[in-house]
Amino acid sequence: MASLDDSVGVLTGVGPKKLTALNQLGINTIEDLLTFYPYRYDDLKAKKLSEITDQEKVTLKGTVSSEPVLVRFGQKRNLLNVRLLVDDGNITVSFFNQPFLQKQFEIGKEVAVYGKWDDKRKSLSGMKLLTKQTDDGLAAIYRSSKDIHQTAIRQLITQAFEQYADEVGSLLPTELIQKYRLVNRKMMLHDIHFPKDEKNFHEAKRTAIFEEFFLFQLKLQYVKKTDTKNYGIKINYQNNELKKFIQTLPFELTAAQKKVVNEICADMKQAIHMNRLLQGDVGSGKTIVAAIVMYAAITAGYQAVLMAPTEILAEQHANNMATLFADFPVNVALLTGSMKVKARRELLAHLESGEVNLIVGTHAIIQPDVSFKRVGLVITDEQHRFGVNQRRILREKGAEPDVLAMTATPIPRTLAITAYGEMDVSTINELPAGRQPITTSWLKSSQVGKGIDLIKEQLAQGSQAYIITPLIDESETLDLKNALALYENMKEIFEPKYKVGLLHGKMKNDEKDQMMADFKANKYQALVSTTVIEVGVDVPNATVMMIYNAERFGLAQLHQLRGRVGRGKKASYCVLIADPKNEFGIQRMQIMTETTDGFVISQKDLELRGAGDVLGRKQSGIPEFKIGDPIGDINALQVAQQEAHEIVFRDDFENNPEFKPLNDYLKEHQNTDLKFD
Repeated sequence: MASLDDSVGVLTGVGPKKLTALNQLGINTIEDLLTFYPYRYDDLKAKKLSEITDQEKVTLKGTVSSEPVLVRFGQKRNLLNVRLLVDDGNITVSFFNQPFLQKQFEIGKEVAVYGKWDDKRKSLSGMKLLTKQTDDGLAAIYRSSKDIHQTAIRQLITQAFEQYADEVGSLLPTELIQKYRLVNRKMMLHDIHFPKDEKNFHEAKRTAIFEEFFLFQLKLQYVKKTDTKNYGIKINYQNNELKKFIQTLPFELTAAQKKVVNEICADMKQAIHMNRLLQGDVGSGKTIVAAIVMYAAITAGYQAVLMAPTEILAEQHANNMATLFADFPVNVALLTGSMKVKARRELLAHLESGEVNLIVGTHAIIQPDVSFKRVGLVITDEQHRFGVNQRRILREKGAEPDVLAMTATPIPRTLAITAYGEMDVSTINELPAGRQPITTSWLKSSQVGKGIDLIKEQLAQGSQAYIITPLIDESETLDLKNALALYENMKEIFEPKYKVGLLHGKMKNDEKDQMMADFKANKYQALVSTTVIEVGVDVPNATVMMIYNAERFGLAQLHQLRGRVGRGKKASYCVLIADPKNEFGIQRMQIMTETTDGFVISQKDLELRGAGDVLGRKQSGIPEFKIGDPIGDINALQVAQQEAHEIVFRDDFENNPEFKPLNDYLKEHQNTDLKFD
């Protein structure tokens, strides 16, 4: 019985060599072949000479008015010239390295040629001689390889559709097809590959994009439903105690902070496993939200964990928590890798007995000998800094505690819907009152003196400054300021009046931590550093961030670096030293000077550079979609997520006949990559 799961090897003309070539393109089954979508289309509808513009790719119809002439250049290169009478005018058509077409041109014969028009020479660089009436429309162009030409791919798709069209069943529920005016799957596949016209093609493409996004979100939402349904703890926190703690804070929570606290607490009170992402711009107040929800867990008799990526950040968190909870029944402890053996042993005993109910630490928390009495909430700060296994081990320390991941890297909607699609996302989208906006300026390297003058002004007022460079050592290939040379240069400029420190990634962890501690204590007034300070300790007294070779950084990274200043009450400044070589680089500098909104910046970064360049190909979190563009088609992606969530979480999802194709699809496409950590 025929099935879309049949190997493409069953098609006529597919031998072992061609089968291997198809497999290398990701085409293994008939389904793969039918969803091997074109990456562009050639418009083969003939135009009049008066309708076309210079360098336009067009189809012209005309009558052969001269004998074709073949001119050879050496052994492998040749040019075929022929004259055509088009719209009462003669034009020259030239074909490079297509001598076999010579026999196709006879004087008086009407032909159609697709190519690029040169208005000055009144000539067409022929790309294709159209021989069939069916060529008069949109022609699909496919990704191919040296082992299989796209003509062969097109022929196989035609053959597959003719033989398997009746096996193509609808996957999308009828209600969605009607709601969004989509076409049925059989028509969609036909019109994607063999469109009659542009309207026909656009309807099919719109359906294909929605279907692809919807099926991806279906898998994510099903994982989410399975996770929340199967296990979880109910944290019945004491609301009155929580309110008392919030009232002791020396500031009013922002509306955004109140909103996310309510979202997180609502999750904790349900007997489901919370898997939530808390995102907020640099300085938006995520730490206080973490403190509130950890106290909620503690009032219910649970222990809370806060894991940070570095010792100095963990120490900062522990000190902050100890201060916040000084008058409350919270026993805060710090666990790091550098603890003395005896102190560590005592702490682990207190942790296992439950005496310590709030533990802050680094990856030392996930060591095998660390045990808890009753852990209810696990929070990871800068969660992308921890590996998948590290986060999984931390969760397994308890009976599947609620999980809150925090990030100060604003996540654009595209990533929130794809990379974090199985998580609930809470967003703090406003800064606390009193925060001074950071004034950002862009200077060419020839104007660096202005930046130095600004730093001198700020140091004279008792403030401190960061000076950032992309490299540590000198490079023969890149003409960039490097940390060591810049450090010596800055010492000449600022010392002995002001002391200059140096921080880079090749230093040992304890050396880095010591330097940051000394800088925070104002033992150094200026700090020359590489990007290791991108996520780090708060230094409220630092008011200037000067970044050399700023064009070498992505927008999101520049924004993270800029966020190291503006942590106190003083006005702060960011100076970008950059000599961008193209319009793309200029755009990025302009965006940085126009907005301090991290969410706007992260979306712009994604649009300008793409997910792979922003996060690295393997780390981007965005799958390789066949036809949908998660950045350009963000609205379709968002709608697909909403619809998939509503359908999957319906009580009758598993039993309703309308959703049988979707349930069958989930069984056939169980993807371990979508499972939780």
